[in-house]
Amino acid sequence: MTIRSVLVVDDSRTELVFLTDLLQRHGFAVRTAESAEAAMRHLEVGLPDLILMDIVMPGQNGFQFTRSLMRDPRFAQVPVILCSSKGQETDRVWGLRQGARDYIVKPVQADELLAKIHALD
Repeated sequence: MTIRSVLVVDDSRTELVFLTDLLQRHGFAVRTAESAEAAMRHLEVGLPDLILMDIVMPGQNGFQFTRSLMRDPRFAQVPVILCSSKGQETDRVWGLRQGARDYIVKPVQADELLAKIHALD
């Protein structure tokens, strides 16, 4: 599957702007959401090829939202890369156990993120 469209879910406007700019400069179509609830509204309209998700957000956190997506047959095929300032190995392992395909620690390094996205192709 070629990744062309990305839904970025993060409650930080700064991160949304940074990640959107980075991804658009590399040819990806990007939609953004500031919460799991807003992301769900996007998903009900159309599925992206990838979800780039923060963990620490108000309401449902990224771990919880990833788990619920992976349990829902409508969304389970959409890969999730968790993107968080939580850099402990236990966080990474827990994220992968929730169904995420990969995990990247903020601040995001462009080359690392792009490599992880292309590894899903």
